[in-house]
Amino acid sequence: MLDSVKISRRQSEIRQALAELAGKETPTEDEVRNMDELDREYRSNETRYRAALIAEDTERRDAGSELETRSDQEWTEMMAGFELRQVALALDEGRQLDGQTAEIVNELREQGGYRGVPVPWEALEVRAGETVSANLANPTQQAPIIDRLFADGMAMRMGGRMINVGIGDREIPVTNSNVTAGWAQSETGNVADPIPFTTIERMLEPDHTLGVQMKISRKALKQTGAALEQAVRRDMNGAMSVEIDRAVFLGSGASGEPTGIIPGAAGFGIASTPIDAEANYSRFVPVVTEFINANAAAGPGSVNLMLRSEVWASMDDQFFGGTAETHWDLLTKRMGSVQIATNALAAPSGDPAETTALMTTTARGVPPFMVGTWGAVDLIRDPYSDAASGGLRLTALATMDVTVSRSVQTHILTGIQ
Repeated sequence: MLDSVKISRRQSEIRQALAELAGKETPTEDEVRNMDELDREYRSNETRYRAALIAEDTERRDAGSELETRSDQEWTEMMAGFELRQVALALDEGRQLDGQTAEIVNELREQGGYRGVPVPWEALEVRAGETVSANLANPTQQAPIIDRLFADGMAMRMGGRMINVGIGDREIPVTNSNVTAGWAQSETGNVADPIPFTTIERMLEPDHTLGVQMKISRKALKQTGAALEQAVRRDMNGAMSVEIDRAVFLGSGASGEPTGIIPGAAGFGIASTPIDAEANYSRFVPVVTEFINANAAAGPGSVNLMLRSEVWASMDDQFFGGTAETHWDLLTKRMGSVQIATNALAAPSGDPAETTALMTTTARGVPPFMVGTWGAVDLIRDPYSDAASGGLRLTALATMDVTVSRSVQTHILTGIQ
């Protein structure tokens, strides 16, 4: 019960007692003394009542802000309790799932069909203990803080957004009309003629399935125990993150792969600029300027640039205008984010060796591209392939696709020597 309510009830009791005592024509000494004590208590309670109201108002405000994010907190806490070790033991020994792991698996089964055990994407997050500063928000439970899935992946660092789709296709309408404003040329003249507001649809379709196979030996199952949780999590996260990064940017669109941003540039409507020269800071400036003039970026500080490591080596060896500053130093100072990629960009080829770079920006909260994932990761057990050694083979299947939101937010540079 709130303190203000308790004090208010006590005040009512005091007023009732004082009314009874005040109605007596000849009160005794004890009754007079009792009236003095009740009067003092009543005046003291008035001060306590006001203080309680102020404190409870602050608590209500804090509770209101907490309620706004409670659903996200509860979901994060529930995902933190998912144990991949239970899934591995259930597939290997037939052990029953229990606790939050069983609740999550049952919920996922109700939302879609899975041949094996469904594993939510959040369960693949790498969980490691962290030291939390006193000035930062502490976790509400004594559990490790977990990173977002693929937070270190190149797709996320270049401004992409992961979208989880429950079932079916995901259509993303993007404006493609050129609505313009115009002035009335006279007092009674009309303004500019109306221009239709049109959109194009960018589709995310569940046509591409990514698979990861893992062999877990009998010794590992018996020896590692709880450590198997982190081992499986790291392996699945690492393998899927690397391949998703490669497919997002370099996917061929054939052999089951989605069409990546660079091979599918023509279909997505992404512009391209040939450099055809050795990489240096001066050659990036006009391309960035064109990017800014296309109303895609507010300035060089909001542009993300992805380059091969060979380009970094070349630019870091060139000094600008006889100073001690290299072309690479200038580029990293001026640009918002410069990322060095390995598997997300093709290796240099030709004579002289040439490679490609990619620029992206996030405009008004809209990401340059989206990576769609469907449902959860389907973890399937193969009890036969390694039966002779007593091992366990697991196959993790994930469905994904990639699409570009506004093509003007992405630009490709070719022929960088």
